[in-house]
Amino acid sequence: MTPKKKPASRTPLSKARVLHAAIDLADREGLGALTMRRLGAELGFEAMSLYKHVANKEEILEGMVELIVGQIAIPHTGADWKEAMRRRAHSAREVLSQHSWVIGLLEARALGGPAAMRYLNAILGNLMAGGFPIEQAAHAFNLLDCYVYGHVIQETLLAPSAPENPTESAPSSPDHTTMSEYPHLLAMYEHAQTFEYTFDGEFDFGLELILDGLERYRST
Repeated sequence: MTPKKKPASRTPLSKARVLHAAIDLADREGLGALTMRRLGAELGFEAMSLYKHVANKEEILEGMVELIVGQIAIPHTGADWKEAMRRRAHSAREVLSQHSWVIGLLEARALGGPAAMRYLNAILGNLMAGGFPIEQAAHAFNLLDCYVYGHVIQETLLAPSAPENPTESAPSSPDHTTMSEYPHLLAMYEHAQTFEYTFDGEFDFGLELILDGLERYRST
């Protein structure tokens, strides 16, 4: 007799697996797609099975924030504040660009998990060690976050999708007769023909202005 095949075993659920699946789902379809029923289906389990590992959706959201914030580089003890903030801004942009939906969660809730607390503590500590009083450190922290969040959102909204026929999507030259009423816009268009704008370049330009401004602010 041919022995019966055992049914294929499923990978057991765990809190880590639930959280990673939730992040993957949000990355693909947005945070609005995240429901307990949908997450259970993604994992191959009934939604009720998830409650053995997470109390509710709120705990999932908190865990997702923790995992993502934990990927952002934080300053090392004794690091120069300006270099540390530059590195942190670049790291945050890179991480958040992959999960731009998390920005809303970061703004809407207090960061209370261990990874988030280490993140906040290290940044504020680095700024204060660099000569910023607590009030200035708070302003600097908020300013840098606003800049990074805004840039990530702009990049997400403006990122071009690959056209089927690139020649069909090429922007046409403006009608100089029509544009004569808007000379400054025309000058900007003509400038753009000889200068290559990139998200990276624009991010670095703005970041350096902010860091230089904070350096002067710290000295006041």
